[in-house]
Amino acid sequence: MQNTNHLIALLHKQMFYYEKGNPERIAHLTKVHDYARTIGLLEGLDEETLATLEAAALVHDIGIKVSLEKYGSSRGDLQEKEGSPLARALLTKLAFPSSMIERVVFLVGHHHTYTNIEGIDYQILVESDFLVNLQEKTTGIEAIRKVYEEIYKTKSGKQLCGEMFKLEESL
Repeated sequence: MQNTNHLIALLHKQMFYYEKGNPERIAHLTKVHDYARTIGLLEGLDEETLATLEAAALVHDIGIKVSLEKYGSSRGDLQEKEGSPLARALLTKLAFPSSMIERVVFLVGHHHTYTNIEGIDYQILVESDFLVNLQEKTTGIEAIRKVYEEIYKTKSGKQLCGEMFKLEESL
């Protein structure tokens, strides 16, 4: 198997190609990846779990393009449905280990499902995606506080969200 950092870099490059011409989605996946890696490192994830999380963060929205083409919508459930097979194909092409592929496919297929979150990688992926979505959509402070209280579980994710949106000052 190749070095996981190299595989992650190749995957990042492939996602730039996949999303070419769409700087907003490229910026989104890059920011989600950065937050996921940061939270994962701060939470002390082991190397394999961190690499799996990073791969999932890079491809979490891979189903948007196909969902828009097929259904005219990028609803979360459609992203989950369409994204899983695309993620599997891309990770297989890049020779990711099969155990990582299976977990990433699961995470892509559930990243808009906020009940029964199982696994620290799943939790961090959701938290990272929310950090970016809350910022990109310029969400109001009351809605941000609600998401903070309902979604955030990791110490590092809570801290980043609280500091980003100055939640402690708005209570």
